Amino acid sequence: MRRYRWAWLCGVLLLFAGRASAQTVEVFGGYSYLHVSVSGTNFTAGANGGSASVSFNPRSWLGLVADFGGYTSGTGGFNGTAYSYLFGPKIAYRVGRFTPFTQALFGEVHASAGSSFGSESAFATALGGGLDWNVTNHLGVRLVEADYLLSELDDHVNDRQNNVRVSTGVVLRF
Repeated sequence: MRRYRWAWLCGVLLLFAGRASAQTVEVFGGYSYLHVSVSGTNFTAGANGGSASVSFNPRSWLGLVADFGGYTSGTGGFNGTAYSYLFGPKIAYRVGRFTPFTQALFGEVHASAGSSFGSESAFATALGGGLDWNVTNHLGVRLVEADYLLSELDDHVNDRQNNVRVSTGVVLRF
């Protein structure tokens, strides 16, 4: 069984292998706002935080993304934190000074809401995209990134949270 995993991994690496000159790495860091909405209830909350991602781009139009975010909320008597760990493909259209992109990320969200609710981790999906302004070849500004962030935390009322995440920040390219 182990040799099949290695064969699969080698196949994926070969599939995405490209000329060294076409490969780039993008590092993003910035501010994020997370709007949490629990399906089937009137509960909503806003959380401020930050997100960071690394994108390995084997082709100019294809990126493999690792995205991490942390958010905290203290509004309306509700105190909570959430962390996301997401991975997946990004498709970009690189032309001129602007780069629009779309992405589909999958992973986990970990949330806690005070001592009475405890903490929990669950599957999460982020579908969305954004727009980068390329100031130079190595420096960009992520004007906006907006994602629908679906999480499946068991909140004892409903198992689905329909969240929206909006981010902005700086992009470094190597």
